[in-house]
Amino acid sequence: MKKHHMFRRLLAGVLAAGLLSLPALAAEDTQQPQLPDPWAVSALADSYALGLVDDNYTSYIQSTVTMEQLESMSRIVADKLALLELPQRTADTVGLVVDTTRGGVMNALYQQAAAYELPGVEEGAASFLAGLGVVQGDQAGELALERPCTYQEAMVMANRLILAVYDANDAGAKGLLWKATNGENTLYLLGTIHLDRDNVYPLHKSLRDAIDASQTVSFELDLNDQEGLALLQSLQTYSDGTTLADHISPELYQRVQAQAEALGMGANGLDAYKPWALASTFSTLSMTNDTTGANAMTIDLYVNARAVNGGKTIDAVETYAFQGGIFDGLSPEYQETYLDASLSLLEMAQGGETDPAMEEAAQQQEEMMSGMFAAWKARDPEAFAQVYDKASVINSDDELSAKLFTERDPGMIQAAASYLETEGENTFFLAVGAGHMVDPGGIVSGLRELGYTVELVE
Repeated sequence: MKKHHMFRRLLAGVLAAGLLSLPALAAEDTQQPQLPDPWAVSALADSYALGLVDDNYTSYIQSTVTMEQLESMSRIVADKLALLELPQRTADTVGLVVDTTRGGVMNALYQQAAAYELPGVEEGAASFLAGLGVVQGDQAGELALERPCTYQEAMVMANRLILAVYDANDAGAKGLLWKATNGENTLYLLGTIHLDRDNVYPLHKSLRDAIDASQTVSFELDLNDQEGLALLQSLQTYSDGTTLADHISPELYQRVQAQAEALGMGANGLDAYKPWALASTFSTLSMTNDTTGANAMTIDLYVNARAVNGGKTIDAVETYAFQGGIFDGLSPEYQETYLDASLSLLEMAQGGETDPAMEEAAQQQEEMMSGMFAAWKARDPEAFAQVYDKASVINSDDELSAKLFTERDPGMIQAAASYLETEGENTFFLAVGAGHMVDPGGIVSGLRELGYTVELVE
């Protein structure tokens, strides 16, 4: 199989394999002392997705915000509001003091909103932000404008401002979201794309509300299952004394070594990983671009973070052993071709040498990904189906594609049906790759064939 045909396989993985949402390269966990207050926890998922905090937030979240941090937050707010293309106005911000007090932080954030025709914006920072619910004051209603502002306070203000303006304009990525019902049971069905790109955040209020309304949130894999993650790590790496160099051509191995250097892992930093694990990681990296958020938070990971922080029960319809086994069971020849193709696309994205065939494949991949995200953000299954031809993937002779769908969709349909048959009154939320939701053989039509009512969320 020629590598320029491989982009279909890479795309199939992004729509079908939940383990692509997880880092293939293990990172060492460190425990830091600063934890957010309970009132700020609900803002963490959106704040991380928007880039208002990073992986090291527990080292600074309770500290007083710095001017550098405030400037970074203000830029994020400005960039997100600019995407809405709202009518502009001449902002009257003369005399506004921007510093690290609560009042100064409010002024900094207000300046970003004051550039647009928003209801109440002419009333000034405190009135406008209070009216949006961005600042709420203490029990006595005091805003404590002179008090030093902690990072978590500034983060929550910026997060609330972005969400409030988006919600007021019915904006945000809606996602491919359906609602299935059976008696007193409700099951929300979200078809995800295991990536962060095309400015997908923030998500639309209807999608956030569906997560919040659910008692149990389920995924392909339990992203919090430490035993499962450890099993995935063991499946991804060699345990027989061999290394990557023993399983692929010398030429391909040299390219992997160069990529390891580029990732800051040293020339031999990827030697322990199997071709399929590296291929999955490289293909995901090749599909990101300058519209990917600073934290590259995949949609699945966002839903998981919001659900966990909201105290939801987390469930899964598959296991790491099952899903990891699909990839680990690929033939050696296929794995090497898979790695070669995904690495070629990544190298080209990084400005490396290429050939016309790979350029064409990369262009097709980019057009398809952009089209899929546009349809996903608009909650338009028909447009999504026009971009992504699932039938051609299933009907191909590709070793991986059939396993990703035909061997898994029936089990997911049964899992979804079991939620709807649960005793009592319950609300569930199931987030799996969008490829599993759409036809042929998708969950939505599968539930309808079983007699359940399934409608696209309006």
